[in-house]
Order: sequence, then structure tokens, then C-alpha cells
Amino acid sequence: MKQIIYYLLLLLLIIQSGCNRPSEIQKIDGMPPIYPDYTNITIPYNIAPLNFLLRNKPQSVEVSVKGKNTSFVVYGNEKIQFPERKWRSLLESEKGNDITVEVTVEKDGKWYRYAAFKWKVSIHKIDSYLSYRRIEPGYEVWNKIQICQRNLENFSEKVLADNNLTDGSCMNCHIYNQHQKDVSLFHLRGKKGGTILNRNGKLRKLNTKGVNSFAPAVYGAFHPSGRFGVFSQNTIIPEFHAYRSERLEVYDTASDLVILDFDKNSVNTSSLVSGDQTLETFPVFSADGKSVYYCAAPQLPLPDSIRSLRYSLMRIGFDEKSGKFGNKIDTILSANSLQQSVGFPKISPNGRYLLFCVSDYGTFPIWHNETDLRMLDLKTGGVDSLKQVNAWYSDSYHSWSSESRWFVFASKRDNGIYGKPYFSYIDNNGVASKPFVLPQKDPAYYDYTLISFNIPELSKDGVSFGAMDVEDAYFNLPTDEMK
Repeated sequence: MKQIIYYLLLLLLIIQSGCNRPSEIQKIDGMPPIYPDYTNITIPYNIAPLNFLLRNKPQSVEVSVKGKNTSFVVYGNEKIQFPERKWRSLLESEKGNDITVEVTVEKDGKWYRYAAFKWKVSIHKIDSYLSYRRIEPGYEVWNKIQICQRNLENFSEKVLADNNLTDGSCMNCHIYNQHQKDVSLFHLRGKKGGTILNRNGKLRKLNTKGVNSFAPAVYGAFHPSGRFGVFSQNTIIPEFHAYRSERLEVYDTASDLVILDFDKNSVNTSSLVSGDQTLETFPVFSADGKSVYYCAAPQLPLPDSIRSLRYSLMRIGFDEKSGKFGNKIDTILSANSLQQSVGFPKISPNGRYLLFCVSDYGTFPIWHNETDLRMLDLKTGGVDSLKQVNAWYSDSYHSWSSESRWFVFASKRDNGIYGKPYFSYIDNNGVASKPFVLPQKDPAYYDYTLISFNIPELSKDGVSFGAMDVEDAYFNLPTDEMK
């Protein structure tokens, strides 16, 4: 009861402050110092409220939100939190329109109004769910890992897997087929671990190493049919860097590509994408399932030659009837011509664009501050440098929405340490918009939350299993051996 009375009194003070605001308001040409930076962005009509705070610590804040059909005013002090019902109504009524936002603040007894900014509400929704791995941004030591699923239309979050329930085992590389909740997987390491395959909420535990393989599956993607998966098998080495400006380097001493047939429990490969001469990694199927795009580099003596290790973007055919790789490899983007290393190719579901990241060298871009995103137009062959998307620290770990209009990526732009999910819109001309960070109920959330969000993946619906189901699978499910 005391807490309720406190908040009522606070609300009355805020309202009274707004009502007593003098008519003399000093106008400021610049943007308001809000965090997160939600100024002049394109947003989906189904996104959660873009709550923000004022970094200059004002005594009172008034935010005016005006659309073509709807408008309202929100009051606060340092933080602005939009009522969810009003917010949903606003975005629904303003599809395709611009919303004008004006911020007026009281500071030291004076009132200031900043320049207005815009929210363009897209007619294209974003997939409703985002999965990510929550992990401490350490080097080779971590205490807690979770794979979580966030509803982007509100602030609810569900834990899909928790390593504190599975002997502290690492878990990674969660993916969906066609952005559907019914077919997904992730790798659960540890003594009783395996690849956890979800089909319609029923979990299987797979040993993806295979009889003639040197390692289990790591990076990969589903075939559109859901029957097959293409994966790399990697021997991964993390080491502290010899260069004072770098912190950690992660590289492969061996890596090949394989096809997993989830119906037959079989593992297939080809001499074209396996062997000791070339390192192959990050495979994904094309939108039509007839090709596999991946990254490849010549084997070098590592770690001595790490700064010369650069990956090219390659393509090889795939035959769905036989479940085997094709017999011809094409170079799509050459590392020699780029003078950069290509990583994490991701193809838009409509087959038009291929999003990838580039770094100066190597195969683990999240530890490279210079890592940026690029977008290849598969129709024209042009490469967009995405200057309006990239920032001064690592931008990587990206994925598409099901309508090919939105993509999400992990960025360390705030401080170079903590990765956060950012969203960008692709317009009718293939131009990407200024990105915005995943909104939180408490706009100060990112200031006090000391974890990274990595490998963000979009899906249309929320999966039906949870952390307790994964715990049961880890300890009790028999392991299906792939051969």
C-alpha cells in the first residue's frame, strides 16, 4: 500500500509540474540526449514500446507523440516508459505513416524543447520472436549461459535452455528452419550432451560427429525441406592474443562441410569441401535449397600466420534427391580482391540478398572491433557497404526476418564489450535503415546488465519446449548416433 501511495504522489507531482510549465521554452536545435538512440528510425508496427531515458538528468520530461491519426503525451522524470496499450494502438493506426516525437525537459528551473525526430512505421511487421544466447563477455571462462526467447511485441522472455541445469555445459548455435518454431536445433555440449533437435516440440539428442568425422557439427543451417542440415565440423582453438591491441583470437586448425540427413541419421560429405588443404566453414543453403554458400580459406600454419588468414565466399550445388553436394565450386567474393575475410553468410528468404560480415583477417569476427556488415545483391552482384548500419565496434551475428524486410545483428557499438541486438529495415530499393536496439521495459536495462546477447535469430512463433525439457533431454534422452 505504501508503494502504491508513493507512485500516486509521484504521478501527481509530475502532472502538476507539466501543468505549471511556463510558456517560455527555449528551443534547442540538436537532438535530445536520449538512450537508447531511437531518433529518426524505421520501426515495425508490432515492436514493443521504445522506452528511453534522458542522459542529462532533467527534473521533469514531457514527450509529445503525434501521428496522422493518433497522438498523446507522456510525462516522466529521467525515464520515459510508454503505456503498452496506447503504444500498440498508436503503431497499429499509423502503419505507413511518420510519427513526430518532441521532447521537452525541465532542468535547473528552466524548460527546453529539443528538435523533433521521426519514427517511420513500416507496413511490414517483424517476426514476433527473437532468440539469443545470454553469456558473459569473457574470454575462455563463463559462469552462466542461457538461450532465451523474447517476444518482440512486448517484454516477456522465456528461458529455453540454462547451462546451470545441464552440468554447466556450453550451449550454442541455435537455428530455425524457415523461421518456424516446429523445426529448430542447438548444440548442447558436455558429457551427456549432443545436438538437440526439435520437431513439433519433440526433442531428440543427436551425436553429429559421424563414424568418419573428426568433430561434431558446429555452424550450419536447415535445408528448406527441414529434412537436411548443412554444417561445418571444426577444431576450434581460442588463444589470448600476442598483439597488445587485441584480446582474443579464435581460429580453426581443421574444418570441413557435411550434410546431415535427420530422417536417415546419416552424415555425408564430399572431397570438394573436405580435406587438409582448405578450411571450410559457415555454410548455409540458398533460399531455393539448390546451393550451399560457405566460407573457405587455404590452410596456413597457425597461429603464426593468423593475420594472413582470409576467407572467401564460395558456392557449391546441392541435390535434394540424393542429399549430396554438387560437383562444382564457384568463388562468389574473393578474399584477395576484398583484402578482407568473409564470415557468416546469411541469405534473405526471398533469395535476393546475402548478408555477411567482413574483418581484416580470421574466422571469429565477434572479437574483431573492425568487423562490419556487408550486403551482396545476388541479382546484380553489387555489394552495399551498409555505412548507415555499421558502427565503430564489431557488428556481426546477423539473421533475416521471414519477409526479408528486417534483419537483426549483434553489435558492440556502445563500449566494445557487450553485444546487443539491433534491427534494421530494408526498403523497396534495397536500402537499409538506421538500426535500433532491442527495446527494454526499463530503459536503463543495458546500463546495469552485464551480459552479451549473441547469435540473435528471428522466428514467427515461440517454441513450445523450455529449460526443464532440455534438462530432461540432457540427462535422460538416449543419444541417436549419426553414421
